[in-house]
Amino acid sequence: MKNICVKSGCVYLVGAGPGDPGLITVRAMELITRADVIIYDHLIPQELLTDFREDATQIYVGKRHGEHTLPQEQINELLIAHARAGASVVRLKGGDPFVFGRGGEEALALVDADIPFEVVPGVTAAVAAAAYAGIPLTHRSLASNASLITGHECPDKADSDLDYEALANSRGTLAFYMAVTNLEHICTNLVKHGLSGQTPAAAIQWGTTAKQRILVATLETLPEVAAEANLRPPAVVIIGEVVSLQNQLAWFSLSDMALNPTSEA
Repeated sequence: MKNICVKSGCVYLVGAGPGDPGLITVRAMELITRADVIIYDHLIPQELLTDFREDATQIYVGKRHGEHTLPQEQINELLIAHARAGASVVRLKGGDPFVFGRGGEEALALVDADIPFEVVPGVTAAVAAAAYAGIPLTHRSLASNASLITGHECPDKADSDLDYEALANSRGTLAFYMAVTNLEHICTNLVKHGLSGQTPAAAIQWGTTAKQRILVATLETLPEVAAEANLRPPAVVIIGEVVSLQNQLAWFSLSDMALNPTSEA
């Protein structure tokens, strides 16, 4: 593969995938093992952290709900400062950097600073977690489209950008990221705008890892089921008729992890 960053001082926005370290890309591993500086997030599999160069500078900038190690502006400044010092910088992000990962914001900051960068896509959480739960996001008979939706919009917005009427009438699969806190609000609004409360729905916690947990319910009952099960992030919520296939297509279990210990997280 041609290296976009032909000069010293470059940033690689790298997707680490959804949690199972076996799902990381070859390109991502190549960059991780030779990076001078790695600036990484909270949900990076521990196995990947052991692949860093011993002399590499490692900087943790993880974010949890209500708890940010550094504000986004300071993360941007870190990327720029290390690249300007001539380092090969890997910005290692869970899932895909351009899907609810603020990779677009970081890329724009690099453009403004005239810093060369490369984007390395990763397997995004909703696609992977649904697959490991036995839920195909699309199916010719059940869903001809799938929507990736944030369940936690930027708090600085005056109004929501989510069109619940359009989502309720999409006749496809709805995959919500970061939706645990606002789950009742999301489900209530979808029903209010016309989506049947009997629509199959699922929440998948720690998808693709040894801690994976799947809650299957209906759109109407999912908030109560999630509360009773003490559902906590990280989790994705899948809503649509494809969820009805879960009990037939579930293939991944803890027994699989025992057979493939490199997939543990």
